[in-house]
Amino acid sequence: MLFKGTDIEDKLQRIRDKQKKEEQILKEVREILRNDTLKNEKISKELISKNTSNSNDFIFDLLDTDKIFHIDQIKEICIDYRLRFLNSSYFKGTIPQSALSKIKQLEAIHQTKIEGYKIMAPSKLFKLEDKDDPLLFAPIGNDYFYLIHKWGNDLHPLRKFLAWPFKNMVNLTLLVVLISYLVTLMVPNGLFSKNNSTAEFWIIFFFMFKCMASVVIFYGFALGKNFNPTIWNSKYFNA
Repeated sequence: MLFKGTDIEDKLQRIRDKQKKEEQILKEVREILRNDTLKNEKISKELISKNTSNSNDFIFDLLDTDKIFHIDQIKEICIDYRLRFLNSSYFKGTIPQSALSKIKQLEAIHQTKIEGYKIMAPSKLFKLEDKDDPLLFAPIGNDYFYLIHKWGNDLHPLRKFLAWPFKNMVNLTLLVVLISYLVTLMVPNGLFSKNNSTAEFWIIFFFMFKCMASVVIFYGFALGKNFNPTIWNSKYFNA
């Protein structure tokens, strides 16, 4: 015969085996997705927990040294740019999936559960969502932190300059003096008297300085503002 007969039993067995393989693959995929979902849920719970762990069991040889920072370095940046460095539980923005993926990757590499997450971000990001860039850290130990992920946009290039007056009282006073001097220069000659004199200029300047200082003091007390070195790691709005 030119053609071999069709063995129906063999065909049935092949279909059954194929279906078993497909079912096994689907089962494995579902298991992977289920485990991944559970992992995401565990990480998300840890990110919003009040855990204040100061270290994690990282394998130091596998860490990227460019991402290791001491608390003093973090503090300096927070003060210069008026940022806060707080437990991730105070963060009110959205932590992206890319950050969760980085955490899962780190936990898999180091065979550990990461705890005690910290976030560096502008103060308002700890109350509502914004577009500035948060940085997610995990403690290594001995006041060292590992940068896990950064997302969002870069800070405004003038943020350090705008935050400079709030570093201390001296800077703020110098700014008030400068603004008062510039406003005094804008006062038209002869507005208060026909004869312009140095004494008149300094009287107007002193008046302007008192007005500006009063506005700054009122603004500071009314809104509970404070200087950068005080708020960089404070969880209180009016610290």
